[in-house]
Amino acid sequence: MKRIPEPELMDDAEQAAAYHRADFSEAHNLFVDLFRELFGTDSWKGPVLDLGCGTADVTLRFARAFQGAEIDAIDGAEAMLRLARETVDRQHLSGRIRLFCRHLPTGDLPQAQYGAVISNSLLHHLQDPLTLWRTARAYSAEGAPILVMDLLRPETPIQAERLMNRYAAGEAELLRRDFFNSLCAAYRLEEVEEQLWQAELRNMEVRVVSDRHWVAWGRA
Repeated sequence: MKRIPEPELMDDAEQAAAYHRADFSEAHNLFVDLFRELFGTDSWKGPVLDLGCGTADVTLRFARAFQGAEIDAIDGAEAMLRLARETVDRQHLSGRIRLFCRHLPTGDLPQAQYGAVISNSLLHHLQDPLTLWRTARAYSAEGAPILVMDLLRPETPIQAERLMNRYAAGEAELLRRDFFNSLCAAYRLEEVEEQLWQAELRNMEVRVVSDRHWVAWGRA
């Protein structure tokens, strides 16, 4: 199945609300667990850049898991960030999580370099995937961990529909449609490997970690 791009931003209020209500705990907990596993650490201190934070569910899970992390989380959709701010404030984590509305590529980030860069489910939204990889490389301190997880494009539309029915069976129809479209817009493993080569992140590794996710990791 050829990739079918989708809009870069999820800035519709109803769309953002449906995403915010959905249960992504399995995948988002996996993301945090992978950071521990792949970088061999049970603790993390210092500045972290979260690219494409959405409603900040991964951001919050990462902050709770790593009490020393100070996270600058960015997203291009203000509708997502409004919900993120409410949740961050409600969980009393605004002292360690700062949220910014930015659209990649941008040179306007709060810090010049970060001790770690993370991103979940942003790449499939981007028309130019190198935007993510170049941003991660540009804002990483030397030796900083980089962890990116995203959806894996199925081989056929029928497989995409089966995944939608398996993992979004009880969700709103709007979210089911978005999940299907995201699967169709996602990249294959060989495409990600080529992107990393072009972005000169050639020490990073890529592997499939579920029936619908891949992860790329390495150090800057």
